[in-house]
Amino acid sequence: MQHLAQPARSSLVENLERIRTLTLAMGEMVDMAIANAAEGLIQRDIAISNEVIRGDAAVNALQAEARQLCFHTILTQAPVARDLRELLGFQHMAAELERMADHCVNIARVARDLADLPPLGEYVDIPKLSREVAKQVRDVLSALTSHDIDEARAIAARDDLVNRLYHRLVDELIQTMSDEQGHVYQGTKLIAVCQNFERIADRVTNLAEDLVFLESGEIEDLG
Repeated sequence: MQHLAQPARSSLVENLERIRTLTLAMGEMVDMAIANAAEGLIQRDIAISNEVIRGDAAVNALQAEARQLCFHTILTQAPVARDLRELLGFQHMAAELERMADHCVNIARVARDLADLPPLGEYVDIPKLSREVAKQVRDVLSALTSHDIDEARAIAARDDLVNRLYHRLVDELIQTMSDEQGHVYQGTKLIAVCQNFERIADRVTNLAEDLVFLESGEIEDLG
């Protein structure tokens, strides 16, 4: 029996490592998509925005591969304990990263819509918001690599910073639209941009919760 179990265990470990690799690769793509989505908006660069939109297909493909491999491993390897937690945790992480990429696509589409319109003042704090969100994505992926649940909790706590910046930006945009009726369209679109960045940060918190579950088996609400 031991002779038969060893190859199965080897296959399980290989599948887990592949799913982890796919998840981290998705994270790198999301990090780049956040930066490019912001740049396309600020620089009014339709080509960069289109690149973000086209790149979503690659993220979707990796997520589909991770999902399929996860289900295949559960069905064929009958994992238990930590192995099962890792499979479920990484499957959910991949789904969260795929949704983050969708938020980047939403931002890129807004950027295309606004590219030929007069800018609504200086977008000083939108790049700041995007940089903070991107940093949180990179940091939670680093915590995943190092199995650091304390860092995951600390990253989730930083969501308050994003929320404060988001609400201030929305308040400023609403005030601008109130003062200048001709800016309602641009202002509404930029509020949507801010909402999408804020949603990415919310999903970072979800990733942090997944990491805590993966490493400890405990379900914590870090939101």
